[in-house]
Amino acid sequence: MAKRMRLSLVLCWLGCISLQSWSPVNGDKMPFVINSWPYPEATRKAWEVINSAGGTPLDAVEKGIIVCELEGCDEAVGYGGRPDENGETTLDAMIMDGVTHDVGAVGNLKRVKYAISVARKVMELTNHSFLVGDDATRFALDIGFKQENLRTNESIGLYKSWLENNCQPNFWKRVSPNPRSSCGPYKPADTCQSLACGQGVKSHITSDNHDTIGMIVLDKGIVAGGTSTNGLNHKLPGRVGDSPISGSGLYVDNDIGGASATGDGDIMMRFSSSYQVVESMRHGVSPTEAVIEAINRIRKHYPDFDGALIAVNKAGEFGAACNGFKEFDRKFKYCIMHAGMNDVKIHVVNCTQ
Repeated sequence: MAKRMRLSLVLCWLGCISLQSWSPVNGDKMPFVINSWPYPEATRKAWEVINSAGGTPLDAVEKGIIVCELEGCDEAVGYGGRPDENGETTLDAMIMDGVTHDVGAVGNLKRVKYAISVARKVMELTNHSFLVGDDATRFALDIGFKQENLRTNESIGLYKSWLENNCQPNFWKRVSPNPRSSCGPYKPADTCQSLACGQGVKSHITSDNHDTIGMIVLDKGIVAGGTSTNGLNHKLPGRVGDSPISGSGLYVDNDIGGASATGDGDIMMRFSSSYQVVESMRHGVSPTEAVIEAINRIRKHYPDFDGALIAVNKAGEFGAACNGFKEFDRKFKYCIMHAGMNDVKIHVVNCTQ
């Protein structure tokens, strides 16, 4: 106990991040579902599947995430969400089996709604782990998925408004014409006429421009997890964030538990934070302490980044920590449900910065 208290004090000294303390869940209270953001319908669906005859953690993860891929979940997931610079909605997703460490993922998937299901087929039907772009779409169509238009009136309206606003915001820098005031096409700038020309845009996470659903399910000693997102609003075509990258957007290990990240994927993918959290738990660190440590490591280099991590271990102890999220009053919400609960509980954690 004294050792844990000393570690907590050290972590707080490094940059005391507000957190959600872990809660113990005994083995007889499994199964357990945890997912990022207040998407309780996805949690309930996963719970329904894991409690059905023959339902596995992989099944629960897939079916729970599909709820968001169909409903949109704040337009952060699935079709009709945030368009890229060409006005097209593209999808990233990943699923991971904690027993085998098999992974299936898709990035920049086009014209197919069920990205998480395509990711699972990559895992189950191929020796590969990650397919991207038009070739990922071709794979999906070849094995029977339906080709569909992922645009909606809302996403088309977002794209038109962006063009009318001189393509603001965008994610270019050090190019000409000045990306802070003009649309492209852009070319590398020999010199920038203004300071703004050389500055990138911070990927502010807002109610209409936030991130992934990451979900982890535990039952009968088995752990699985998955993610899905349609990425950043007005991203460059071809951009893939952290969500479908094993160890970054999500990582699960059947001996330990799992972790998932959400937020500014272009920054968070540089730190493999989900893998770090699981490895910290492997060495006896609690989920709460593990996510604090991982967030602090990112803050050291990007103190004002927006991001959060959730984690759960095989004992059912869970935790979350976050940084930024000014547009959410510096708060991050996530869902849990386990045996003995009547319904989903939405937890709230306060963020720093």
